[in-house]
Amino acid sequence: QVQLVESGGGLVQAGGSLRLSCVASGMFFRINVMGWYRQAPGKQRELVASITSGGSTNYADSVKDRFTISRDNAKNTVYLQMNSLKPEDTAVYYCNADFLGLGLRKNDAWGQGTQVTVSS
Repeated sequence: QVQLVESGGGLVQAGGSLRLSCVASGMFFRINVMGWYRQAPGKQRELVASITSGGSTNYADSVKDRFTISRDNAKNTVYLQMNSLKPEDTAVYYCNADFLGLGLRKNDAWGQGTQVTVSS
């Protein structure tokens, strides 16, 4: 199984920046896709950005040109650099990993979430 631990959330003014980190640990064969999701109060969880083990990225339209996802495969870590933050970016941000277990069975894991609050 994979355990994910996020860090880097906090309170920032509109226009500011934050960098989220997520470290994966545990027993697994390979982590395929890692991603960041967010959930604002009263809303459904949504994909923010994802990155494959080869470095291909995908972004929600609302964060394109402001957020950058990156990954260090050697450290099993994924990052989310968030610039030009807006109040509507306020949410709990969750890390997700799509991985192959030791038995080569596909599975996914979620972190506990980190709060990002952007004040106007």
